[in-house]
Amino acid sequence: MLGSRIRAQQAYPLSFATDVISAFLIGLVEFAEMWVIFHNVPQLGGLNLNAMMLLFGLSNTAFAVADMLVGHADTLPTYIRMGKLDAFYLRPQPLLLQLMTSDIALRRVARIAVAATVLGVGIARNDIDWSAGNLALFTLTLVSGIAIFAGLFICAAGVQFFLIDGSELTNAFTYGGSYASMQPASVFPTPMKLVFGFLIPVAFTSYLPAIALLDLPGPALLPSALAWASPLAALWVWGLALLSWRVGTRHYQGGGG
Repeated sequence: MLGSRIRAQQAYPLSFATDVISAFLIGLVEFAEMWVIFHNVPQLGGLNLNAMMLLFGLSNTAFAVADMLVGHADTLPTYIRMGKLDAFYLRPQPLLLQLMTSDIALRRVARIAVAATVLGVGIARNDIDWSAGNLALFTLTLVSGIAIFAGLFICAAGVQFFLIDGSELTNAFTYGGSYASMQPASVFPTPMKLVFGFLIPVAFTSYLPAIALLDLPGPALLPSALAWASPLAALWVWGLALLSWRVGTRHYQGGGG
């Protein structure tokens, strides 16, 4: 199924090239926004430009990979309205697995390339002690970050069974969570620290690992030692995601076609 989706996207080279360039430009614009801020201020939340490149790279790489793998879950309302989701129920495969493999947007590889490049530059420009512990933390962060963002997409998909046309609301938590993860959480007021640190734990995808790798203490509610708890944050998000998906699919009664 994935192979057929990939071949279909490559069938129209000009359209595919346009999509790739667009995704590449989106990644550049997001990086340019951060660069403009630090072109005018030397530090933000205790982080300088080099540290922010590390934070940006961790956040964007994890989100871009998750977006390519399961970001198309936000098309679920279209499947529901058109009655296409009913066909998924007829196939001998789990419904969630079919949704996750229903598409894969190769154009998002361009955004991954931008994020990975910034991450590489951030690693090179920061004086990080690459001990076995830090290497393990770096690997754990990327895997857990991808899992956290993927879980947010699935959680949002489960809610769509009730909202149908409420994708803008759920995007506030998926794409909004991605934007929040690109900021140093130390500048957030306490309520936002609680929301993006624990309820929607995107701080575990970038900020906490970045300050841990740079040997910085972090604010009171988000000390750097919490960076090692990123797998627990991923389990929390996926627990919510699977619950949301189960409740949503039990609520669904068909497209009526």
